[in-house]
Amino acid sequence: MRNIFLALSFLIVISSCNKVKPAKQLAQTVNKADSITIKKIFNSALTNGKSYQWLDALSNDIGGRLSGSPEAQKAVEWGENLMTELNFNKVWLQPVMVPHWVRGEKEEAFFTSSNEKFNVPICALGGSVATQKDGVLGEVIEVQSLEEAEQLGEKLRGKIVFFNRPFDDALLLTFKAYGGCVDQRGGGAKVVGKFGALGAIVRSMTHSIDDFPHTGAMSYGDLEENQKIPTAAISTKAANLLSEKLKENPSLKFYFKQSCKTLPDAPSFNVIGEITGSEFPDKYITVGGHLDSWDLGDGAHDDGTGIVQSIEVLRLLKLNNIQPKHTIRVVLFMNEENGLRGGKKYAEEAKNNNENHIAALESDSGGFTPRGFSFDINSENYDLFMSWKPLLAPYGLHDFDKGHSGADIGPLKNETISLFGYRPDSQRYFDYHHASTDTFDKVNKRELELGAASMTSLVYLLDNYLN
Repeated sequence: MRNIFLALSFLIVISSCNKVKPAKQLAQTVNKADSITIKKIFNSALTNGKSYQWLDALSNDIGGRLSGSPEAQKAVEWGENLMTELNFNKVWLQPVMVPHWVRGEKEEAFFTSSNEKFNVPICALGGSVATQKDGVLGEVIEVQSLEEAEQLGEKLRGKIVFFNRPFDDALLLTFKAYGGCVDQRGGGAKVVGKFGALGAIVRSMTHSIDDFPHTGAMSYGDLEENQKIPTAAISTKAANLLSEKLKENPSLKFYFKQSCKTLPDAPSFNVIGEITGSEFPDKYITVGGHLDSWDLGDGAHDDGTGIVQSIEVLRLLKLNNIQPKHTIRVVLFMNEENGLRGGKKYAEEAKNNNENHIAALESDSGGFTPRGFSFDINSENYDLFMSWKPLLAPYGLHDFDKGHSGADIGPLKNETISLFGYRPDSQRYFDYHHASTDTFDKVNKRELELGAASMTSLVYLLDNYLN
């Protein structure tokens, strides 16, 4: 009896081992298959990529694409035509009304101190009102924060307020440095306008010390019309010089002139294309960037690179004969820069149509060397996402951090969707962000293509493993 028991035990052990081994082999096979597919994606992006030539057309043939402008409309037509030519299963335009602010004539600025005149590179901030026709001239009060300006209160009346808090160069994450300063640009006029200031100028949002002013959005909040004051950014070199001269002569006079204005909202579109899923056509994975840009440069890094990379994701899937299980949708969002109308409209329509979005990926951090992804996901998918690191690490994708995914996909957030932001190296991004230097020649072809392949690889994994 004991021998029979031992024999049966031995058979059970052998049987158990036979059951475990195929499962383990299957896991290894799946990982190997994924690794092979990702390698193919990178090979095709680097040897047969199209993103760089698309960016050339978007940047150089169309240029800066401020919401409501003729250039923005040309970009809409370009995106629709391109995705139609690429034979995506569906391509359509999603109407959205957008703000229409125009810069007008080139701005002028200078200050005088000890009978010496210093010309100042300057640009109006998006949404600002104009100065009076002959400009505005006044003494300057320098502040480092909105709180300091608020405390000065009535002392600001009749003055031009100069916000001069620089980026924190000790922060390795440049987006944190930007986040630590951008409230001056966005809310400076709102704070000082109510105290009767003549105008507000702000140090440009960049690490670089140069003579290129950086524009960007600002808001007056709930100020009365007569409290809205002209607001502009000056270059970092000019900011340093002005600060130095103010120490020598606190009563120096600053002059600036701008003729910008806000027109009635204009009709525009999100541009959408998709590949229909083979198993779950009613479940969506969205990838995108914003089609609009500021008007000073040609919007190559912000966010032309994100646009062409997002379109390339779908082309690379098709090129490698990868039929997605879920519907993969690319969205070229309109009006991220000064209103976020496109992102909000897309989320609104998705909700109205009861669309089930399981994941979204945004590229809006420039076209530099890939570093990884930020993510905003539920705990259920966290371990799954982190398990992909060994597959992506060979391509330089080491940084996987919880955090902001992207402004345009943010409105999609709910308890189940997984949101991701593509994260390239950011050390040079704010050299060009919102400045006239954001041009096609600043984008490296290989870096751009590596980014497109990185995004495609993540979308491939999301499609394979998310429910």
